[in-house]
Amino acid sequence: MADDGKPTVQDYMTREVDTVSPDDTVGDVARRIAESEEHSGFPVTDGRHVEGFVSARDLLLEEDHEPIFKVMTEEILVAHPEMGLNDASRVILRSGIQRLPVVDDAGNLVGIISNADVIRSQIERATPGKVDKLMQTLENIHDVDVREERRRVPLARLTPTQAKVYADELEGRRYELERGLAEPLVVIDTGEEMLLADGHHRVKAAHQLGIEEMDAYVIVIDEPVDLGMADTAAKENLETIDDIEAVDYAHHPLVETTKRLQEEG
Repeated sequence: MADDGKPTVQDYMTREVDTVSPDDTVGDVARRIAESEEHSGFPVTDGRHVEGFVSARDLLLEEDHEPIFKVMTEEILVAHPEMGLNDASRVILRSGIQRLPVVDDAGNLVGIISNADVIRSQIERATPGKVDKLMQTLENIHDVDVREERRRVPLARLTPTQAKVYADELEGRRYELERGLAEPLVVIDTGEEMLLADGHHRVKAAHQLGIEEMDAYVIVIDEPVDLGMADTAAKENLETIDDIEAVDYAHHPLVETTKRLQEEG
């Protein structure tokens, strides 16, 4: 964080970055892009010094044997690690690019910031407000005192309170988890069980990836209380993450409604 408390690029950038060399060939880089599910281009570095950027578009109509330094874009936009995240988001939005290389004062690559990182930062900053609202609701409805803790929780101890998640969203959550972008879970610890209040897509994706623990905002209740979400879990026979069903997006109610509207029209 900057001195004024506002997030900076270095707070959210991805530090491990795949790059190519100026001497790599068009054919080599084209194959890397074709075989990748996430890359449509790469920063071009000599050592760690950024020389340019090469995208799939740069490779079109070029001979396979041509070196990358002949086809890459040399004048590219870059960010500094201490640049404000809001400023970086404006650059990404206005330039139409998806990823912004991050360089230090010497021009060496230290990370990359993407539009997904920017979106994730906004979600993370919204989470504490969500937790505060849930805490107030619990206190008002059940007349109990609660407190908040921030800690890692074992996924095997969590009791789901949502029976279904959407398969297409799981793919996005796996992408985030693999890059350390997922926001914390929201969990209610009653002493007897740990109820998952928010983050069912995240835990399902994490479970699929073999992740055993995740960061969480934990709302602790030290006295017995009958929670509606606990009753929901019991009625749905939800005991572990395996009990959460992943359904195809085609079954999403909004999509089905749209389809019906089209058929009726």
